[in-house]
Amino acid sequence: MSTETSPRKSGRKANIEKKAAEKAAKSGALTALTADRHELYQLSVQNVESEIDFVDEEFESIRGRKATSLREDFCGTGNTSTEWIRRRDTNTAVGLDIDQPTLDWGYEHHIAKLTEDQKSRVRLLNRDVLEPGDAAGTDCVLAMNFSYWLFKTRDELRNYFKTVRESMSDDGVFFLDHYGGSETMTETEETKTIDAGGGRSFTYIWEQASYNPITGDMRCHIHFKFPDKTRMNKAFTYEWRLWTMVEIRELLSEAGFANVLVYWEGEDEDGDGNGEYEATLEGEADPAFISYIVAYD
Repeated sequence: MSTETSPRKSGRKANIEKKAAEKAAKSGALTALTADRHELYQLSVQNVESEIDFVDEEFESIRGRKATSLREDFCGTGNTSTEWIRRRDTNTAVGLDIDQPTLDWGYEHHIAKLTEDQKSRVRLLNRDVLEPGDAAGTDCVLAMNFSYWLFKTRDELRNYFKTVRESMSDDGVFFLDHYGGSETMTETEETKTIDAGGGRSFTYIWEQASYNPITGDMRCHIHFKFPDKTRMNKAFTYEWRLWTMVEIRELLSEAGFANVLVYWEGEDEDGDGNGEYEATLEGEADPAFISYIVAYD
């Protein structure tokens, strides 16, 4: 991670900016020289507390009991699995991801901070989600942050959904998230200021760098910008297919799920999202929305 500078900038100006960044780092402020991209991602993108609230409540509503086991596909740092373990001393979790360095970061920053009992109830495995193996038989399977969009054909995505269905417990429930709306088909940037606590802040930048309306292929980046004017460009890059809600619902049904529910976010008095999701078959034609999908037999 280094300070990003334009080729047009003089060496003198780049040196001044580097010194400013070093000064900011010594003061405890966030800067591209010292910030951790995984920590920034979690602060910007994830809200594992709310996510687990939703999973916990909806599983109990559907099955009439509390879930005890969870599998987090494309788990990354295992942040969600760790939150699940903390909820109840009967909960177990397993996370699957193919990127070992990211799993290692999760062990160091999440798993290592758990009690010995909690550590015994969670595993992060370097494994393809299509080969769950001993990670099968769980109550809940999660595919969040649109990670399953890396499957770019109907056959690939249907096959993943079939694998999930076959690997869950008999009364398991599959949870996914989805984002859509007309803005998803544009090349654009969205920025958001993030308060990291302790007087630290940074700017999260979501860039939809390219979209091909013929194939649905899209390339997205996450960048971070700091108060000292340094940047962490392309901290994360995603090569996805943009899947519509209709396609996902159809493929889940084709994979054998008897019930496919869409949970749409409600609005507050100002017309903004209120964080409350309810099952429905009628959504608003918003330019951008995020929703949950829940599938089960």
